[in-house]
Parts: sequence; structure tokens; C-alpha cells
Amino acid sequence: MIAGKYQPYSEYQDAQSKWLDSIPNHWVECRLKQIVSERVTDGPHETPKFEDEGVPFLSAEAVKERQLDFSRRRGFISRELHEVYSKKCLPRRGDIFMVKSGATTGALAMVETDEEFNIWSPLAVVRSNKSEAADRFVFYSMQADFFQRSVQLSWSYGTQPNIGMGVIENLYIARAPLEEQIQIAKFLDYETAKIDALIEKQQQLIALLKEKRQAVISHAVTKGLNPDAPMRDSGVEWLGEVPAHWEVKRLSHLGELQNGLNIGGDAFGSGDPFVSYGDVYNNTIVPTLPAGLVQSTADDQRKYSLKDGDVLFTRTSETVDDIGVASTCLQEIPRVTFAGFLIRFRPFPCTLNSSYSSFLFRNQSVQAFFCGSMNLVTRASLSQNVLKTLPICVPPIDEQIRIATHLEETATVFDQLENNLVRLGELLAERRTALISAAVTGRIDVRGWQHPETECGSVKSPAKKER
Repeated sequence: MIAGKYQPYSEYQDAQSKWLDSIPNHWVECRLKQIVSERVTDGPHETPKFEDEGVPFLSAEAVKERQLDFSRRRGFISRELHEVYSKKCLPRRGDIFMVKSGATTGALAMVETDEEFNIWSPLAVVRSNKSEAADRFVFYSMQADFFQRSVQLSWSYGTQPNIGMGVIENLYIARAPLEEQIQIAKFLDYETAKIDALIEKQQQLIALLKEKRQAVISHAVTKGLNPDAPMRDSGVEWLGEVPAHWEVKRLSHLGELQNGLNIGGDAFGSGDPFVSYGDVYNNTIVPTLPAGLVQSTADDQRKYSLKDGDVLFTRTSETVDDIGVASTCLQEIPRVTFAGFLIRFRPFPCTLNSSYSSFLFRNQSVQAFFCGSMNLVTRASLSQNVLKTLPICVPPIDEQIRIATHLEETATVFDQLENNLVRLGELLAERRTALISAAVTGRIDVRGWQHPETECGSVKSPAKKER
């Protein structure tokens, strides 16, 4: 598809590196260390003392969508500490950062600011030699599929993927003459900006779809499905009016609460099923086959059991947004226990339909209630006492079932729409990578490419997304 739109070079040579196939005759293969001005380095390997203000200090989580997101900084360090750390590495415009350890190993960002900041050890720094390589050409080369494959196949594993700086600087790229590198980078700046704008549009549509889904759920579990039903004031400000025949009750009047299992780390990895914090946070329905295992006793399994209709809430996190996230059991899970960072709500018989609960407790109104009631010390924490006060709408059981059935049917439609948008975004991302890979390995010849001009003759680039 890429090659069909753009012409290839006239002559190619076989590449020697196992990561490359062939390159134009006048290009050369080289390792990163051959085109950098300094050895690949990283930030300090010590935990700094953070200040209320000062010099921004970034780590791996600040690398987002190939840019640096300073709102995701770890904190601030003093100017004195900044000067100490800068003796090893002082970030500057044009530097390329690669995450070298953790879940996002291989992720990239380029420094596009002259403001001072510093970095932590999970970030490796590649600084191009300007006489040999154009910063943005190297940046695009490191995004190419062949380079990312070489990163992934060069990982070592401890508790998580990591790649050493000595390994990074020995990875290969294809090097064009410098003027040609600059031309390729300009071409990719323009073409990838157009693709990025389309991807951003898909992401906006997905966000709007999620908002619409939440609005539909919230309306159904607080107003019902009959628009003509008589209404009454619920007595709860954020609930407003509810159907007159519904009850509004505190959670403590509808069931019992139980914190999860606290046990030593040696007990994990084998044994019986264990529902973790992630199982709840990532799933509206509790997985019937959780990935975790724990050495639990028969008494543990009785006390921390999970039955049809049970609801698990996340109990503690670093941010209030992650507190009170709910996941519902739709069937009993034999011999299971659940994590101490969770709270189980077990409804009294014939009070709440389990399918209805899966929508009732996983809606933004409930989340907002918890956010206003948090215990913030070093972490956000949800206590049983707060959870007991949660006011919820309780329709008759038969009406709960009708609401749940309606929402399940609606969810199927939303899921299909969202899946279509996600797939389109994935195809655009694949197109982006394919275009970059073709350009930085010389499979397409863009030396004759010219930047499109406006009617007035001035050059116009696609708008970049604001950060």
C-alpha cells in the first residue's frame, strides 16, 4: 500500500543487519553509537528528595504518545539537586528519550522545549551528532517497526522488561545522507501529523461514546425506563427525583461488607483462585477464572468467598479516581478469596438483582459520591463506614431485571460502535508505522516531495495537538 503510492529508489543493496532487509545503494547501516554525540546515558539511580516547587523531574510515565507530558512529572527537585544530576545528563532540545524498563519499555519521546528539567533512571537518552544525523530522522527511525522489534527481542526480564544502555546504542538504523535525512523528517512530520489528527478524532469519538454510555446507565438506574412514571424527590441531592414507587436506601440496609484477605507475599503464586485489585478495576464483571493464585485455608475461603450477586469495590489507591470502582459476581467462584485492597458487599436475599448491580455500582454518580468522601492521607482510602452511607435506588426486583436486560442490549450496541472506532484507530496507527518504516529504510523515495502550500503561497502544516 505504501510502496504503491510512492516510488522506490532505483538501486538497493542487501543489508547486513538481521533487522533490515535492503537499503538504497548510497545509504549505510550504522549502530546508534556511531551517530550520537555522547554515549547513551540515563538519569540518576537514586530516589530524589521531592520539593513543593523547583525543577520538574520526569520518569517513564511522562512519555506519552511520543511526547513528554509534564503534567505527569514525578515531582519537583531543588536547583541544587538538579545541578548535581545534570553532571550526568542535562536534557536539551532534540534529545530522544527511550523508556528502558517497565511496562512501557521501548516507548519514545523527543525533547521539544528549552525549559530546564531532569530525568530519572528509567529513561535512556540518545543525543544525535548533528554533523552525522538529524534528530528527527533518528527519532522516526527508532519508531520504525524494525527498530521496535529489535528492542523487544533484546529485552531482558526480571520482574518486568528492561533493556540496557549498552544494548540500545548497539541497535541498528539505516543512515541516509544528512540532507536526505532532513527531507525524510520533513515529509514524515507532515504525513504523520495528518494521521495523528485522524487518530485523535477517533479517540475523541470513543470518549464521547463512553460518556453517552455512562449517561444512559445513570439515567436508567436512577430514573427507570418509563418516562411517564410519577416521580418524587429522593432526598439525595445528586440523585434528584426518582420514580415514586422506588426505594432509596443506604447500602448498610441492603447487605453486609467485608474487607479482603491480607496475607504474606510468600503465599502467592500457587494454590487456589485469588481475585486481585486489577481484576476488579479492569472488569465490570468479576472474572470467573482470575489469574491470581494464593495458598488460602478453608476458613479463608469461607470468610472471603464470592457468590452470585456479590460486589467488590476498590478500597485504596494513590488517586481518588481509582477508589470505589466496582465489579459484580454473576456466579459463585469455588475456593476463591479476594485481595485486602478490596471490599466485598454481599446483598441480603431478594434485594438486588446481580445484573442490575453490575450497572448500578459501575456508574459515575457512585464514583462521584466516593470522591467527595475520601480519606486522603498518603493514599486515597475508602472505609466501610463511608461505603455504608452510599445511597442507591432500589426498584422492585422485576423492574431491576427489565432495566438490566435493556442496558445489556444497549451495551452490545455501544460495544460494537466502540470496537469499530478502536479498530479504525489501530489501522491508522499501523498505517503510521508502515509509512515511517518505509521512509527511514528507503523503501520509498521522498527526495522530490514538496510541502503543500496554501493559496497565498505560504506553507501550512497540519495543526499539532495541544498538550
